[in-house]
Amino acid sequence: RTGTNSSALLKFLEIADLLARLPSRRTSRAAPTLRAEFGEFFDTKKEKELQSKSKVCANVFCGAGRECAVNEKGEPSCLCIETCKPHKSSVCGSNAKTYRNHCELHRDACLTGLKIQVAHDGHCQEKKTEQAAASPVVCYAADRNELRSRVIQWLQTEIVPDGWFAKGSNFSDILLKYFKSYDNGDSQLDSSELLKFIQHNESVVELQSYADQESNKLLRSLCVDALIELSDDNADWKLSFDEFLNCLKPGFNPPEKKCALEDETYEDGAETQVECNRCVCACGNWVCTAMTCTDKMATVDDSTDAGAEMTEEEWNLRVAELNKHQETVEKMKGSTKEA
Repeated sequence: RTGTNSSALLKFLEIADLLARLPSRRTSRAAPTLRAEFGEFFDTKKEKELQSKSKVCANVFCGAGRECAVNEKGEPSCLCIETCKPHKSSVCGSNAKTYRNHCELHRDACLTGLKIQVAHDGHCQEKKTEQAAASPVVCYAADRNELRSRVIQWLQTEIVPDGWFAKGSNFSDILLKYFKSYDNGDSQLDSSELLKFIQHNESVVELQSYADQESNKLLRSLCVDALIELSDDNADWKLSFDEFLNCLKPGFNPPEKKCALEDETYEDGAETQVECNRCVCACGNWVCTAMTCTDKMATVDDSTDAGAEMTEEEWNLRVAELNKHQETVEKMKGSTKEA
């Protein structure tokens, strides 16, 4: 019986010893085996992407501000640089904007789709105020509509309903009365005559969009021109009575016209730079300042000399080209709708 117990005890100790040594043996033997057999799965995803990118993009050259990337099909594609290195070596761009370094300049050009070149190293210098392109005085669609609304409200106060023994005056009667009062005898109202009609009621002409009175006077005249253009069917810059009536008819909703430039359309109030001058979209037309460009800035086209001065005649032709392009786009839109 004692021998049996001793034998059982020895077996128990052997099993305990095996169990005690089993984890260390499994770890020491298993780990090297897994590393050897499945080593490729221990590579990081980033390392694989870098290896793939270096192979696919090996012979691909992307322009300044762009870098080669691998698309979903595994093909090379030039994209705008995601992040530039943080080193600081300031440069001034041809758009008068200071960039931290060349990379940031070219990256911005890529992202915006604009042609931006390095004007000079270092920060851009502030332009003198007299050379800065101020926005021109313009009559926006909102200004034109406000003036029109005020005139209509004023005329509606003069409507007299028919009485028992007397005929009243409707909206058309009142318009005809004023039309005859300010017409010089040619049965049409030009811009000066229409302005006099509007100034008949001082409360109507109080357009105060600008700080100085001279600009507000100019705004008033421009909005009168905008009213004429609104219903001038024969484009003679004068209003017959029917055109005058249509212009101020309460139920008429003026259409929203957009400006066109280089196959793009712009909303009323949009601004763009043409050399050193600023152009604004107002009531479907481009209106530009007429400053002489002497500052050597970036140009829209390489063929244009930024330092060359433009005569007043040349500048007027340039603005006319913008608006001619606008008319062409409008006609194309009209023919497309008719088709």
